[in-house]
Amino acid sequence: MITQLKELKAHKGFSSLILSRFISNIGNGLSPIALAYGVLGIKGSDGSDLSFVMAARILPMVALMLVGGVIGDRYKRNRVVGGADMIGSFFAAVSAISFLAGFPSVGLLALMGALFGVLNALWWPAMSGVLPEILPKEKLKDGNAVVGLLSNIGFVLGALIGGTLVSLFGPGWALLADAVSFFVAGILVWNLELPAMPKREKNSMLHDLKVGWKEFISRSWVVTMVFTFTIINACYEAMIQVLGPLAFNKGNTGPRYWSYNLAAFTIGMTLGGILALRVKFPRPLAISMVLIAATSVWDFSLALNSSLVIALLCACFSGFAIEIFMVAWNTAMQTNIPEESYSRVVAYDAFGSYAIAPIGIAIAGPLAAHFGISEALWVTGALTLVSALLSLTVKSVRTLR
Repeated sequence: MITQLKELKAHKGFSSLILSRFISNIGNGLSPIALAYGVLGIKGSDGSDLSFVMAARILPMVALMLVGGVIGDRYKRNRVVGGADMIGSFFAAVSAISFLAGFPSVGLLALMGALFGVLNALWWPAMSGVLPEILPKEKLKDGNAVVGLLSNIGFVLGALIGGTLVSLFGPGWALLADAVSFFVAGILVWNLELPAMPKREKNSMLHDLKVGWKEFISRSWVVTMVFTFTIINACYEAMIQVLGPLAFNKGNTGPRYWSYNLAAFTIGMTLGGILALRVKFPRPLAISMVLIAATSVWDFSLALNSSLVIALLCACFSGFAIEIFMVAWNTAMQTNIPEESYSRVVAYDAFGSYAIAPIGIAIAGPLAAHFGISEALWVTGALTLVSALLSLTVKSVRTLR
């Protein structure tokens, strides 16, 4: 792995990119814990309010993702990513100050989250296209694994620090650290020296979206994965954003125990990234989707109110499986999709994959309140299991090499 890292670092811009992902993911590890328990700590708030705030963060991202894809194919991607990170740090700082100054509200947190979601719609398609501008195609698998590895290490640190900060000092300081991490990461990506975007005809946004749609729809394995993850991501986001925090919303230990779950999940992702560097799977999507089906064990362990150790082991396995899939998926996309339309195809992927995730988040809290947290977790786990296995009925998913 050290040899591979040295080879990758020889490509100009790679070191800055992985450093930016490491720093920003420290903040990403802090923010979900701080925000979830910050909302639940506001007087009179409950699981429905948590659903509202979390859904407000993802809804604009999904709604504007296709626009972000067009922008990512028209303008320098590192500038789109860096600018979104730096502006987003301001919105995170406003949320942090509201807690530190004693005026947090569900409405304010939802508004800041929604504005951040708009920026995420620009960030996501552009960010996916930055690595292929730095590395040659034959290095993308290793590059994706290393980026994921450093990102996951940062997230583990952030999650562990976040649980402690929230338990001891409240959510404000954790959210402020998140804001700083985004600003620093944004500067690093903004200053990458990438080649100019290829000259393209000046077409309307609608025309560009049609071209991207043709590239997207022409590959049955892409379409299948998007439909599959429409269900899986709705369940995953409902669990990670709402149901998990609610399951551990018990006394002062809640934030810390949930941070342990997120840390274990990300340690699993780190292990998955290490394996992805060492092993080349002959049929990566087929193996990945079997593993994704098995991630339902995390939902089931929480539904059964299993011991903390069992929950952590299940979280670790889930992270391992998801990282194997992410490396396989990103590499498959980056090597099979033309560079000039890549961001638009990624935008269609993200738009479809997260199309109903806001609904999953929005209804998770109310359903948990009505039927019970355990019952809701049984549903998310079962849907994940069935959806992943159904994707294997499509030949191109099983045979893609």
